[in-house]
Amino acid sequence: MPLTPPRVSIIVPVLNEEAAIHSAVSRLCRDFPDCELIVVDGGSTDATAELAALHATVVTSKRGRARQMNEGARHATGDILWFVHADTAVDPAALGQIRACLADPRVVGGGLTIRFDRRTLALAYLAWTSNARARRLHHVFGDQAMFVRRTAFDRLGGFPDLAIMEDLEMSRRLHRHGRLCLLPATSTASSRRLVAHGTWRMIAFMQYLKLLYFAGVDPEAIRTRYTAGPRLFGRRRAAAARTTCT
Repeated sequence: MPLTPPRVSIIVPVLNEEAAIHSAVSRLCRDFPDCELIVVDGGSTDATAELAALHATVVTSKRGRARQMNEGARHATGDILWFVHADTAVDPAALGQIRACLADPRVVGGGLTIRFDRRTLALAYLAWTSNARARRLHHVFGDQAMFVRRTAFDRLGGFPDLAIMEDLEMSRRLHRHGRLCLLPATSTASSRRLVAHGTWRMIAFMQYLKLLYFAGVDPEAIRTRYTAGPRLFGRRRAAAARTTCT
């Protein structure tokens, strides 16, 4: 008698994603009809929650991606928790690969191979380095559609309640308890923020933020710096130049 495949819960944290949420959840329902789908709204002021409710179970949470994902996990019934961003398109082949990967009891989780929704040299470089980092350093970020064995997630107490870098810290903690897999199935991430600020500038900026985190800077301060964006560097340089010239 064939074994029943492990149940998978897809958890989507959202905040004011009115423009993307309908297509995101309808695509997930179409491609993964046997998965539980939970959307966790962090207090949207637009129609995000109403649109998501047409296709998914919607729960509310305090704002903050870590808190939202943990709240989604609290409501989930799956043996595997799969965290997907609303602006990310997931390869339908991913589900079978996740189940096959986690058939190995040594594996506690992992992510998908990232690519971007536009093709440029800078974005190709970022995708390549992100995938190499996941393979060699076992650092899996949220836009790689992280998946976690439920027992491992509960053992760790869920995502750490950090303002930013919760996905990085979670993957580091998971790796101490077992293997992480980077699957060949793709996660196609939105490049909108990268392109808006300049991709090469954003690549440098994100490395700077990770260095701050590893140096022990308060994650709330890092989140504030991230929200301000990389152009603050330019304003500081311009101000310094004006001071030098006067």
